[in-house]
Amino acid sequence: MTTIKINAITVPEGAGEELARRFAARAGAVEGQEGFEGFELLRPTDGRNVWLVVTRWRDEEAFTAWTTSTAFAHGHRGANAPAPHGGPVSTGAELWSYEVAGGAPGSGSA
Repeated sequence: MTTIKINAITVPEGAGEELARRFAARAGAVEGQEGFEGFELLRPTDGRNVWLVVTRWRDEEAFTAWTTSTAFAHGHRGANAPAPHGGPVSTGAELWSYEVAGGAPGSGSA
């Protein structure tokens, strides 16, 4: 069953673009991982300061294998480096776990 992992990252004022840049710079790091199904970085549009990193995995074991891999360690190296403005890129994060309980398939085309 598909497992959804959401990393809710608290991002200080002015650091969002740096967070997005860092994710773009390591694009492709997870795509080849066994059991990986998808990734989205969600930027808030309602004044919140929490960005969401949403990943989909075949199962919990596939996610655990990713988080314990050398590729994961390499991709997250330097994550705590300050933003160009000198402050942190994030001030906190929570990992939320879900499984798909229902829904509808996407149309796949417009």
